[in-house]
Amino acid sequence: MNYTETLDYLFNALPSFQQVGTSAYKPGLERITEFCRKLGNPQRNYFVIHIAGTNGKGSVSNMLASVLQQAGYQVGLYTSPHLNDFRERIRVNGEMISKQKVVNFVGKYRKDMEECELSFFEMTTALAFDYFAQSDVEVAVIECGLGGRLDATNIVIPQVSVITNIGLEHTDLLGDSLPKIAREKAGIIKKSIPVIVGEKNSAYNLVIEDIAADRRSEVIYSGEQFECNLQQSEGEYQRFDMIRTRDHQQYTLRIPLLGQYQRQNLATVCTIADYLHENTPLTISRRAFVEGLKDTVETTGFSGRWQVLSTSPYIVCDTAHNAHGLAQVAQQIATTNHNKLYCVMGFCSDKDIKAMLRLLPTDAHYIFTSAQARRAAQSEQIGSVAHELGLNFEYREDVKSAVEYAKGLLEPEDMLYIGGSTFVVSEIL
Repeated sequence: MNYTETLDYLFNALPSFQQVGTSAYKPGLERITEFCRKLGNPQRNYFVIHIAGTNGKGSVSNMLASVLQQAGYQVGLYTSPHLNDFRERIRVNGEMISKQKVVNFVGKYRKDMEECELSFFEMTTALAFDYFAQSDVEVAVIECGLGGRLDATNIVIPQVSVITNIGLEHTDLLGDSLPKIAREKAGIIKKSIPVIVGEKNSAYNLVIEDIAADRRSEVIYSGEQFECNLQQSEGEYQRFDMIRTRDHQQYTLRIPLLGQYQRQNLATVCTIADYLHENTPLTISRRAFVEGLKDTVETTGFSGRWQVLSTSPYIVCDTAHNAHGLAQVAQQIATTNHNKLYCVMGFCSDKDIKAMLRLLPTDAHYIFTSAQARRAAQSEQIGSVAHELGLNFEYREDVKSAVEYAKGLLEPEDMLYIGGSTFVVSEIL
């Protein structure tokens, strides 16, 4: 098989959650454990930082990978979903896995994958683990796919576990309350291995703390380790003056990721890097930390998080695709100077569209569309919810035409927000 045929096999023989939703979800670690045993357990060949959470996983993972690379390590980065290219999920020192490596792996292990009845995500996870071992990776940043306890990535033994935050997502699979979802996310906590938590929230703190106590693992809240003394925009960067609370050491940090919600993500990255430097064989100098954060986008190719596409008029896209994420987006929009607000939005049909739309500005003009994905909600489905909420809206058939139409409506002082779904952002980048 060539690369195109290999991808076709993976996306059809092994359906992905990104494409078809919950029907592709296969919980449990038995299959991935058995298959990785056939590979020689490659995930044991390098240090691992394991990251779960509802939102912020991608930002934290990419910033941390850039810092570790700047510190001189060979770094593997495994994230999901991808925006435009399957290979975005698996990177070593910022470079995507080659097409030939994907073809070779599937060609060599196709029979074994079918015998183990792997899901798409399990196959991709095993591919990443194996590729990192082949590439002499020294430390791998591994992002959970969905949940944590039963996620395919949860066979790793990390140096530290990370939970960025907890919000309502995939409630049909993870539970219908924050404590239930927190229990699933906290399933990544390993015996005697600390867990860093990015958000302290009374709605679920005790769940994480109880599980950690059972496993004799320390809980470290990033907000108690680092404080942000200043946050301001500097062109294409955000500047943060962070203070380490234990010794009042100050760090002036610049990141090429915009959006106020990055404040919490940065505090989480600061806490992870500080823990690794102080408590593991990994050494991260101040210079490597500062430069690694500043070069995150250049190093890892990270995109789609409050990404500014134009400044006059102001056009921005963001991959937030659940209520927890869109609440942060709504706060960001509220602080952005603009005259009229236009929003091009599409959603996945298995999401709580009403919960998400309810969070967004009521005075915006919405242009609903449907991405080219099997999971995409039809515009009329979105419109029925918008009508119930009293929003001003219209339809356009596809993402490209919706964006072009919206641009034609814009005056220089107006703002256009594009989002609601990873698929929508993917099509306009």
